[in-house]
Amino acid sequence: MDFEIENPDQMDVEDLVQKPIHKEPPRIHRLDEAVVNRIAAGEVIQRPVSAVKELLENSIDADSSSISVLVKDGGLKLIQVSDDGHGIRYEDLPILCERHTTSKLSKFEDLQSIKSMGFRGEALASMTYVGHVTVTTITKGQLHGYRATYKDGVMEHEPKACAAVKGTQIMIENLFYNMSARRKTLQNSADDYPKIVDLICRFAIHHISVNFSCRKHGAARADVHSVSTSSRIDAIRSVYGVSVAQNLMEVEVSEDDPSSSIFEMDGFISNSNYIAKKITMVLFINDRLVECGALKRAIEIVYAATLPKASKPFIYMSIKLPPEHIDVNVHPTKRERVDPSPSVSISMSKESSSHPSSSGSKSQKVPVQKMVRTDSQDPAGRLHAYLQVKPSSQLQGSSCLASVRSAIRQRRNPRETADLTSIQELIREIDSSCHSELLDIVRNCSYIGMADDVFALLQHNTRLYLANVINLSKELMYQQVLRRFAHFSAIQLSDPAPLPELIMLALKEEELNTEGDENDDLKERLQK
Repeated sequence: MDFEIENPDQMDVEDLVQKPIHKEPPRIHRLDEAVVNRIAAGEVIQRPVSAVKELLENSIDADSSSISVLVKDGGLKLIQVSDDGHGIRYEDLPILCERHTTSKLSKFEDLQSIKSMGFRGEALASMTYVGHVTVTTITKGQLHGYRATYKDGVMEHEPKACAAVKGTQIMIENLFYNMSARRKTLQNSADDYPKIVDLICRFAIHHISVNFSCRKHGAARADVHSVSTSSRIDAIRSVYGVSVAQNLMEVEVSEDDPSSSIFEMDGFISNSNYIAKKITMVLFINDRLVECGALKRAIEIVYAATLPKASKPFIYMSIKLPPEHIDVNVHPTKRERVDPSPSVSISMSKESSSHPSSSGSKSQKVPVQKMVRTDSQDPAGRLHAYLQVKPSSQLQGSSCLASVRSAIRQRRNPRETADLTSIQELIREIDSSCHSELLDIVRNCSYIGMADDVFALLQHNTRLYLANVINLSKELMYQQVLRRFAHFSAIQLSDPAPLPELIMLALKEEELNTEGDENDDLKERLQK
């Protein structure tokens, strides 16, 4: 088959250049309200534990003294939260699940002093867009309660009269029934029930005046059952067990001026006897459960210097700040709180701790050999990690002392030893009997901690050693005195030293033999 090739000189340049295809810019249009609400619902109710958190906070805002949670299939089939709070008015039921309907605030300025857990009126509305919601409630003085069902933020039928106990019961069925991708992901992932149990445990040890219970549907016993108490440590013992409670220390910090009430913190932290593979940090700020990554990392660093190997601490902290210092309106799920003064972001605890950060970086597993300090150059292996930093007010007072110490160090020169023959002989004796391997261990070891009153644990490479601190200190001081003999700075005594008494003590220590007549004469002259 023959092909005829066109003469390139006769081809039009426009035929060789591809003409751009002109596309019209996409038209901007308003989303349907149902689509908007469903997108917003997916942000607020991310998993079943998110719904439980919102319902728990609503029950606490309703002055409940008892809250019970029932869960089926990790919360996808059923979430039922019942409380004995003040209930919901019959007149408010038609707008109960509409977006932005709330009894917590009326104007934006109210956010500056908000003290309730919820305030935006989005949680219940979001639940109706991703699940089937049924509310049963009764208020004080009513002869019967009312039950209403909701879908897509709207009450489906008129409330029906029914028998009810004091308070409110909210039931969510078939969560994410209309979001197949998320429902499938949650079904394939680990059960959300342990997250719900952990969340309720955290609420239980903070709100100690409220009874909490949580159980699976069909189970005879509750997995969480706490009774109201006046003692925080009793609540921790009831929820987390005796082994945790007996190894906790109480901490309390507040402003020097009680009238200012700017900062107050109280809580319980574990001691060095507590052993756990995973850190438990329960942080409440103004009675809201939050998470602060910076604070958590700082606490882990402090404990890493005292706890053995890979043990993790237990921390419970309750911090009180003026409401105007905290911005609670920074996240759809109220996961974050921002303190504007230090510019520190604090985020809601549960779900964020179980997911990688938004940047996609995952925490790398630390090798076993690095779980204990192995490098003497590492700050975690230095002794100053155990020292407390003095406040700035004390630093100014100690500046004079620091300058004196600096001057003393400059006048010292350990390499220059005294010219005395006796000192030189003692130093040579030490150098000749020095053990090279032991010297390397002492020079490059990392301090782990005290095993008892006498022995300390030291680590060198991958081995642990028990060192007699008393003997080691005596030998260290002895060698330091020899090598710096005649190079120590003068010490001015407030009262003159009694030289005759000191000389007599030295002579007795030497236990001179009877042949030393000159020394006997010296003693007699000193005693006169």
